[in-house]
Amino acid sequence: MITIRPYRPADAPALAALFFASVRQAGLRDYSRAQVEAWAPEPPDPRSFERRAAKRLSFLVATGEADGPVGYIDLEADGHIDHMYLRPEFVGKGVGSQLYDALETAARTHGVYRLYVEASEAARRMFLRKGFQVVARRDFAVRGVAIHNYAMEKDLETP
Repeated sequence: MITIRPYRPADAPALAALFFASVRQAGLRDYSRAQVEAWAPEPPDPRSFERRAAKRLSFLVATGEADGPVGYIDLEADGHIDHMYLRPEFVGKGVGSQLYDALETAARTHGVYRLYVEASEAARRMFLRKGFQVVARRDFAVRGVAIHNYAMEKDLETP
């Protein structure tokens, strides 16, 4: 059973490890080894998650019964979804969908009616299922390595 709850400072070390594992392992399904190594050359400092949480309108964590954090998603005040990552073994099991649904509810509660994201290949597939539209493919370099993602957006119904 998955529970979605707000971020807690004690989550930071687990989320740093989760982010790194997600990029380095799950990312290999759609990107080359060189691309995932450029994307995440090392695990992030756990303190960066506390700074991230302080600047977000919403920061949600998915937890398993005994697994601790298995995913997270965050939302900036302007409707930007900056991060959505899952532990590799939870990709494709509906956890990302649950996180997104909770985030969309939070956005509406805070009066945000347009969401946008720069989505990886895997995230693009989930966001398409959630009604997002691809605005453009974005090709760029990270640490000198060519990589891409997709600018996507979704207008939510206004009340």
